[in-house]
Amino acid sequence: MELHKIAVIGGTGKAGSFLVKKLLENGFQIKLLIRNPENILNQNPLLEIVKGDARNYDSVNELIKTCDVVISTIGQPKGQKSIFSDSTRNVIQSMNSNGLKRYIVITGLNVNTPLDIKSEKVRIATEWMYQNYPETTLDKQKEYELLTESNLNWTLVRLPLIIQTDESFVTETNLYDCIGEKINANDLSEFLISQIDDETYFKKSPFLYNL
Repeated sequence: MELHKIAVIGGTGKAGSFLVKKLLENGFQIKLLIRNPENILNQNPLLEIVKGDARNYDSVNELIKTCDVVISTIGQPKGQKSIFSDSTRNVIQSMNSNGLKRYIVITGLNVNTPLDIKSEKVRIATEWMYQNYPETTLDKQKEYELLTESNLNWTLVRLPLIIQTDESFVTETNLYDCIGEKINANDLSEFLISQIDDETYFKKSPFLYNL
């Protein structure tokens, strides 16, 4: 695998922290967008910190320029307006400006696509999200729509519950339904890295889960 320079958004969250660790272990150079970089103690020479917010275009552009690939594991900040479509608009604009194509991003299993044949269990979970978290759920759907309208080589990875563990189990992808109920953060990180140079899921939204 070619050692690209990776821009990471959401790298301090429950999925992102595992991803950053795994990228560094594999020798990738990383630029990491962080709102409070003073909290980061990692002095790894492969890691460059950019202070800023994903809602701010200049911050996102500063992160993305000089990189080859963008990966986002961004989560919703508590008590704030939903962040997903705002950050995605900024990423798309910056990637277009800087001539980048490969964008890998995670989301929930509640996002719907035309290919879906969701089981009753997943449909109920999706409806529950719309009832209890309508703003963020609608915004994640908007994120998907923005990606489909873009000319990027994007992959939107749809996930069940993320378990923060270094353990590894068998994983499966599925374009139609989420069969498993969880995904380990370690296995998720491995998958995201495997997608950097893989064209299988260009412009697609696979579910990823542990069996």
